[in-house]
Amino acid sequence: MKPLSPTVRQLARVAALLLLCGLALQIVFALRIGLMRWVAPESTAFQRSEAWRLLVEQQRLPWAQEWVDGAAISVHLKRAVIASEDAGFTEHTGVEWDAIEKAWARNQRAEQRVVQRPNARPPKLVGGSTITQQLAKNLLLSGERTVLRKAQEFVLALALEGLLGKQRILEIYLNNVEWGEGVFGAQAAARHYFRTDAARLGPEAAARLAVMLPAPKRFEKRPGSPYVLSRSATVMARMGAVELP
Repeated sequence: MKPLSPTVRQLARVAALLLLCGLALQIVFALRIGLMRWVAPESTAFQRSEAWRLLVEQQRLPWAQEWVDGAAISVHLKRAVIASEDAGFTEHTGVEWDAIEKAWARNQRAEQRVVQRPNARPPKLVGGSTITQQLAKNLLLSGERTVLRKAQEFVLALALEGLLGKQRILEIYLNNVEWGEGVFGAQAAARHYFRTDAARLGPEAAARLAVMLPAPKRFEKRPGSPYVLSRSATVMARMGAVELP
């Protein structure tokens, strides 16, 4: 058998090292996620990045966040967020492949239209992220959009589902999701927009908060806009059919 050349051996060592580093990273992620079963995360990767941005741009840190137990968050808000963001939350295993396939097809059609019309505005690509994927991304990953980062998001979503379960995932998500510039979590959002606690949110207020989630910085400027009110009415109509974990 012909011995491997020095170049091939070097490449094999590099590949093995990269594989070991990747496995070590997954173990670190798994340990951090497992700890969240009992200990609430102090902050998320997205929050730290936002805090830095605010400090650089404004030389101050306007921030509102307060962790509350899942029992202290209105069931109306839980139903509204699931109805608006991830109707299949209680059924999927972290990743909803059908939604991703449909989103991919929509993105391909949008890109094709741009090719056919060179002067058209670049399309806003849509995703098929579940609540679990959103939490995985915000908790532990950067905001870059690459295939590798998306693959890592899938792995972390499956780990979150396996190690934490639906109730804890929803609790962590609702306590950390962004609801405006420097406004994070259900309790801070309830006080900021409705001057009440998260536990006291009614169906209408809950639906309006849920509608804001895809673009909180935009909607916080007009929380009572016709779009928010119209969309929240649709969410309210769906809330009764939502199954809570």
